[in-house]
Amino acid sequence: MAKHSTRHQQSEVTHDEAMRIARGRQRPGQTKEQTKLIAQGIQEGIRQYRQQQNARARELDRKLKKVKRQIASPAVHEVEVQEKVVYRQHWLPWALLVVSWLAMAAYLFVYG
Repeated sequence: MAKHSTRHQQSEVTHDEAMRIARGRQRPGQTKEQTKLIAQGIQEGIRQYRQQQNARARELDRKLKKVKRQIASPAVHEVEVQEKVVYRQHWLPWALLVVSWLAMAAYLFVYG
């Protein structure tokens, strides 16, 4: 029963807030009936907004619970494998470098 009375109270608060906004936006020559219709539209918009926010909050709670369960569950052990990258170069480029330097040194020694 408390749930119903809280909802009714929220509805009255929403209604009062919607009427306040509608009166603040009221145009000259606008009838009370038109203002009431505008207030009803505002009230419906507020209700839809609150429903969306509640749905988002529930979804966030579900995701948080899921993450907490994954973190807390001792049955799931994920072993992180660290790959060790070893760069090995081929010997051919180094051998060609040494040969070219030796050839240059021999050329300079003979002709220089």
